[in-house]
Amino acid sequence: MKAVWYERTGAAPDVLTFGDTPTPMVGPGEVRVRLASLRCQSRRCRPPRGSYRAMEYPRVIPNSDGAGIVDQVGDGVTRLSVGQRVWLFNGQRNGRAFGTAAE
Repeated sequence: MKAVWYERTGAAPDVLTFGDTPTPMVGPGEVRVRLASLRCQSRRCRPPRGSYRAMEYPRVIPNSDGAGIVDQVGDGVTRLSVGQRVWLFNGQRNGRAFGTAAE
């Protein structure tokens, strides 16, 4: 999939990369959304500038909010199904490395 990511902190022009990255697979209790649109708040879209905290993951796809179609459903998910239109928030929070700056 196409995505924007960073692997170190710093100024956005210095650390953001755009390109192909492996498409993630869902885990238990998760769904994957093929994004049609995203919302980008400046403070959530950019990588951390300083070294005030260590990176939690070796690669982070930033951004948290978006809308699209569920294209994969993990074990135990009962309220959503493949093909359902959804809106999501906090995509790159709560223990997840991949946000909505991707397909």
